Order: sequence, then structure tokens, then C-alpha cells
Amino acid sequence: MTAPTAHMTATTASVSHLEKGVTLIKVHGHLLGDEEIAAFKNAVTACIAENRSKLLIDLGGVDYMNSTAIGVLVSAFTSYTRRHWQLKYCGINNAVNTILTITKLNLIFDIAEKRADALAKFAG
Repeated sequence: MTAPTAHMTATTASVSHLEKGVTLIKVHGHLLGDEEIAAFKNAVTACIAENRSKLLIDLGGVDYMNSTAIGVLVSAFTSYTRRHWQLKYCGINNAVNTILTITKLNLIFDIAEKRADALAKFAG
């Protein structure tokens, strides 16, 4: 089975605000093409520009991602870590988890299975 093309499903990266001052980016679709990844990257960049120091990225709706999308995850991690801000990931499905395991990013990212579990991990 081949991975679907980027045009088979619309990708969205919606931003909302949760309790404890946490900002949520919820991503849906395939992170394969430049436009799809740009929406996700722009959402992360906006959170940094707005000094949103607690970010939760919910990847539960992501079916596939390519190396560029992984680069956005790593860039977000680096930006937040450098600022001593908090970044967590949740809702990762088996396909994305496999990618994170192969790249060993699962060892450095703060990942929770469920959104509620991730929210509980945010300090202050």
C-alpha cells in the first residue's frame, strides 16, 4: 500500500487555548506537501511569536508525515527548549509513533497518549 498523496485529504492545524495557559495545536490530515506542512509550521511560529510558553501539539488526526514535517516537530522542540518553555505532544497514532521510534525522537519528546494526560503534565 502506498502513502496517499497530499491532495487526498485536507490538512488543518487549528489553534485553541486550554486551561493552565496551554495553547493547543490540533493537526488533522497528511503532513506530506509543502502547503500542508506550512499550515502546521505557521501555527507553531505564531505561538512562539505570541510568547505562548505552554504548547500542546495533538497529532491524533495525522495519518502520515514526511521528513519535512518531522523537521517542524524538531524545530518546535528546539525553539521551546531553548526558551525554557514547555512543549508536549499527544494523540500519536501507530504510524506516527513508528516514525518517532525509528528516529528516536520518542526518547526526547514529552509524549502523552491522551490530551488530558498531557495537560496534567504542564507545570504552573
